[in-house]
This record gives sequence, C-alpha cells and structure tokens, in this order.
Amino acid sequence: MTTSFAKRIAVAPDVMFRTVGDESVLLHLKSETYLGLDPIGTRMWTVLTRSESIQSAYEVLLKEYEVDGQQLRRDLEDFVGKLVEHDLVLIDSD
Repeated sequence: MTTSFAKRIAVAPDVMFRTVGDESVLLHLKSETYLGLDPIGTRMWTVLTRSESIQSAYEVLLKEYEVDGQQLRRDLEDFVGKLVEHDLVLIDSD
C-alpha cells in the first residue's frame, strides 16, 4: 500500500491502545481485531498518531533511530498499511 506522507493518521473509532511494559496492544473493540506492538512499533504508533502528517512522524523517527531514510520510509508504509488493513486507523487528508 502506498499512502501519501502528506496525510495524517487518526485512531479509528472503537480502537483501544494499551501499553504493557515497553510493548503495547491495539484492540478494535467491535471487530475484536488486535495487534501487538514491540517497542519500536509502539514508538511508531505514538509518533504517527500525534503528528500532523506521516511525513512529520517520519522526520521525528529519522532523528531518533539510526536507520536509512529509505528503509524507514518502507517500514512506515508497511506499518500504516497493516494498521489500515486491520481498521485500526483512518487516513485523513486534513
């Protein structure tokens, strides 16, 4: 899935996020779909859902982690795709 990095991620209705230690769980209450996140996935979720755009989140994460920019871009695209696939987020153009 290719999503424009100019778009914003919003938590879908009926989605609960809980941190347990340095990991977390996302649960869609209506579909009972859940996704477990490791520490890096948890950080990606937090930054994505608090940023004004996927690009803004990308820039924050690029500064925090020693990672190739293209690799981070692919990882974010994959992560956002999985979140959308499980109806855990909405993509908003505002």
